[in-house]
Amino acid sequence: MYEKVNPSHPDKVADRIAGAVVDLCYKKNRNPKAAVEVLIGHGVCHIICETSEKLNPDDVRDVVRRIAGDVETDYVEVPQDEHLAKNQDKNFRCGDNGIFKGVPVTKEQKELSKIARSIYEKYGCDGKYILDGEKLIICQSNAEKKALEKKYPGAYINPLGDWTGGTSVDSGATNRKLGSDMADSVTGGGLHGKDLSKADVSVNIYAWLKAQQSGKTVELCCAIGDDTVDGRPYSEIVEIAKDYIERTGGFEKFAEWGLV
Repeated sequence: MYEKVNPSHPDKVADRIAGAVVDLCYKKNRNPKAAVEVLIGHGVCHIICETSEKLNPDDVRDVVRRIAGDVETDYVEVPQDEHLAKNQDKNFRCGDNGIFKGVPVTKEQKELSKIARSIYEKYGCDGKYILDGEKLIICQSNAEKKALEKKYPGAYINPLGDWTGGTSVDSGATNRKLGSDMADSVTGGGLHGKDLSKADVSVNIYAWLKAQQSGKTVELCCAIGDDTVDGRPYSEIVEIAKDYIERTGGFEKFAEWGLV
């Protein structure tokens, strides 16, 4: 059983905005520190950014406008906590305490991700999809039920009827759809809106990649300040995660679909 939401779901819109703000930080510094939280809905977008960089608020508003349309943006920027900043003074150390799990993606999860991407490619707007064995549930906004029934016979489609979605009818918040992004690899840490020094990003990506390669579940933990995880320098884990993010197209693109 697996649930997938697409990039126009309000929670994913929040993730994408957070990722795009982190991308702005990386344009200013090769190794910035950033933690971004976004709450969006009903014409308003609230953003809090803890960062080592000084961003132009107009650039942040441009990001919101490009991703979410014409909404009022409230942007608050504050420096990173002094203790957290000192932890990263000289080299990469884990930026948080955490437990992490990487789990091989199942056939069912791959199939639903394929279905979600196919539907989104056609409609490009808010949608959610569930697959439980043979049971497929499709909730796709701005789509005619009959058209979807032709392609997915037997599926439960828009149970309450055709609908419109997006941030004008629902709110979204950063890291609220980790089940969609990580499937069975979900633990405590959120993937989005953080720089690569944060273990929530780097160790989650590393554990997930290792699980796909080995075909086995990977479980890891770290304490803030650790310079070694899984028997290798944390700086190497950061580089592995950085390579994955760059191949994906950046933090905003990564936020669109997550790891699965």
